[in-house]
Amino acid sequence: MTPQPAIGVLLHAVGGFAAGSFYSPLKLIRRWSWESLWLVMGLGAWLIAPWVAAYWTIPNLFEVLRASPMAVLFWAAFFGALWGLGNLTFGLAVRYLGMGLGYAVALGFCMVFGTLIPPVYAGVFGSVADREKLVNLFVTTPGQVVLLGIAVCLGGIALCGWAGLRREQETGKDLDSKETSRFALGKGFAVATVSGILSACFAFGLAAGKPIAQTAHNLGAAEVFSNNASLVVILVGGLISNAVWCLMLNVKNRTFGDYVCGRFSAQLFNYGLALLGGIVWYLQFFFYGMGTTKLGPQYDFSSWSIHMAFIIVFSNLWGIVFKEWHHARFITKILVFSAIVVLIASTGIIGYGNYLDLLLRKSAVST
Repeated sequence: MTPQPAIGVLLHAVGGFAAGSFYSPLKLIRRWSWESLWLVMGLGAWLIAPWVAAYWTIPNLFEVLRASPMAVLFWAAFFGALWGLGNLTFGLAVRYLGMGLGYAVALGFCMVFGTLIPPVYAGVFGSVADREKLVNLFVTTPGQVVLLGIAVCLGGIALCGWAGLRREQETGKDLDSKETSRFALGKGFAVATVSGILSACFAFGLAAGKPIAQTAHNLGAAEVFSNNASLVVILVGGLISNAVWCLMLNVKNRTFGDYVCGRFSAQLFNYGLALLGGIVWYLQFFFYGMGTTKLGPQYDFSSWSIHMAFIIVFSNLWGIVFKEWHHARFITKILVFSAIVVLIASTGIIGYGNYLDLLLRKSAVST
């Protein structure tokens, strides 16, 4: 497939919108504990949606999974389980810090680890071609432009964090008692840090699951959809770790009644919102997989940075919609909007680096 960086960035934007938006329906759920709404959301996100999408887009899906090496399936699911632990703490980070700051801190760590470690690992322990890709990242103009885009992305994340700190200092006395009881800066930063590091394991899972995607393509799947085959394996691991933790909390907090108690209409409303949030969540990686293939194999790892940047952009926009910044000072709001602009610029820079690589390859072929 010929790389199309502009389309790849656009697909990542759609995926980022989904990832930055999935928590919004969950905020409307009433009288359910966090563990209950998270588990129902997870069933939609990590079980129902990925298998429906894979069955729809991957011919001979079960044959693909049977043909994939057991070791590949294990490591994809294992990294998915580690990511699942990060996903658990991510939900708590958003709870303690709000959508804007929680996304920024957690995804900042996630972006750095998820973007840079897979190519470094491949370059050190992989094939000769992998080592050449790692060297080209630092010595060629396209590679240096991609690294610049990643650095700009980090700058945008830092601006988000600074704005969030200012917001906490400025609005702590103005928030109502319910919101104040949920906002916990120190606890939130600790949880968000752990979440970001563990969440980066999703990128490792995608790297480990590449043979599954290649098998799917060899057996007739369109390349743009081939990553859907590996996603079902990764997300099974994520579902297991999330389900175990949520059920443990149900036992500890005696919240099993959330699933069955209350008026039928209210329960139906909560189930609908939770499953909607889960489906929206899955769409991020449905479009992420397509965006990665469109960027091309040379700098496909940069997809993670673009994905993280768009998530932070849209999550902060949702934070504005939910008036999380309503009581902040004007200069703090300017910082938030500046961070959004910087993050959008970073995706353009990374996309331009991929475009330069495409031009160089075309020039080399023609000569």
